[in-house]
Amino acid sequence: MPKMIFVNLPVTDLANSIAFYSAIGGSRNPQFSDDTAACMVLSETIHVMLLTHAKYSSFTARPIADARATSAGLFALTFDSRDEVNTILDRAAAAGGLADPNPPQDLGFMFSRSVQDPDGHVWEIFWMDPAALASA
Repeated sequence: MPKMIFVNLPVTDLANSIAFYSAIGGSRNPQFSDDTAACMVLSETIHVMLLTHAKYSSFTARPIADARATSAGLFALTFDSRDEVNTILDRAAAAGGLADPNPPQDLGFMFSRSVQDPDGHVWEIFWMDPAALASA
């Protein structure tokens, strides 16, 4: 079985967050979702757990950071083309995200843009030329 990653994020409005993560390609797994959490499946191995503040607080005694004011992590997600990166950013912005909180980067072999979710968590949406990877 391949390793899987579950990114757990505190959210203030579960419905808005579900709409945002659906816009970037996630689908809701009802088996791990209820009125306090939603499991958004981005691939067979990548899942984002959206947790209300009350639910998130049941896993840690540490205070929940304000992701709009501080940065505790950047999450990166690959897509198949430059055009798809732009399309995903447009959809994410229409679903309540903030496009390009960090400047876009075009390195020729890699193109990336960023989007901030409704709670301030930043995702890098990028494409990398597979041929460039093979020759590295």
